[in-house]
Amino acid sequence: MTKENFFLITDLTEEFGVTTRTLRFYEDRALLTPVRRGRKRLYRPRDRTRLRLILRGKRLGLTLDEISEILDLFDRPSGETMQIDRLLERIDARREALLAQREDIEKALSELDSVELKARTRLNAIIEKEKEPTA
Repeated sequence: MTKENFFLITDLTEEFGVTTRTLRFYEDRALLTPVRRGRKRLYRPRDRTRLRLILRGKRLGLTLDEISEILDLFDRPSGETMQIDRLLERIDARREALLAQREDIEKALSELDSVELKARTRLNAIIEKEKEPTA
């Protein structure tokens, strides 16, 4: 962090484990708005907080458009309430999707177990038959 309460791009890449390309991508999408001083990008504490929220949203499975919408709500007069409401809506939707995926995965695993049991039973029967003496 610089003496003027700015973060350099390397500060954020090291802290959050992202690449400079990622930060520039978020900047291109207007999710981050660093100050330019010559060729340097200087990130404010607000950008650092937004980056933390972007990465959290990505871990939750939100799209960048959804994350952007939530972040933009914070800038409105009643932003925090709207932001939290929208976040809760997105969390509910994501939870539903993940639960549906989990159900699909559980069904697929159950089917694999069933097919595997039948295949092993058949294989054992073939092996036992091959062990029988031929007359």
